[in-house]
Amino acid sequence: MTDDHTHTHTHVLDFFTPRAADWDSRFPDDGPAYAAAAGLLGLRPGDAVLDAGCGTGRALSALRAVVGPEGTVLGADLTPAMLEVAARAGRGADGTLLRADAARLPLRDGALDAVFGAGLISHLARPEADMAELARVVRPGGVLALFHPIGRAALAARQGRTITDDDLRAEPRLRELLAGAGWRLESYTDQDDRFLALAVKQG
Repeated sequence: MTDDHTHTHTHVLDFFTPRAADWDSRFPDDGPAYAAAAGLLGLRPGDAVLDAGCGTGRALSALRAVVGPEGTVLGADLTPAMLEVAARAGRGADGTLLRADAARLPLRDGALDAVFGAGLISHLARPEADMAELARVVRPGGVLALFHPIGRAALAARQGRTITDDDLRAEPRLRELLAGAGWRLESYTDQDDRFLALAVKQG
């Protein structure tokens, strides 16, 4: 494992482990936003989808609703404490919970129809390489959704910072990043109540 990955893993674990227990109670009203985003992925009953960086699994029920009982829903996260909260909340009933690094997924090439990532991109060690790994596990024409239940400006205000043009989620930067990783940005929404970038895997 590279020093970059080791450093980032440590940062991710240090950030999320102490926050896991009360994560859901801090953001109790996000459910409808997750459901709306899941509905825009173009998934059909029987499809396979991964929630990359699933945290406490808040998106899993929304993803299960769109792929149906015959579909496959996976939730992967690096932080054991987050997965434990997801399991205690019963979210393993909606999807299989995996401890896995988004940079090295235990999945075969083209196994999935879509990847959903809520708040994911800012926690990646090597964003372009990691987006390429997500592309590897999705079939050509499959979809990537990068989501946050509030927009960039609202998130920056919450975190006490200002948004800049070099933000990975700024549209020109994100379009270039995704293109380098095998994705084509299809739509981009950045509003106070939602950030959603939808991309299609090139094939």
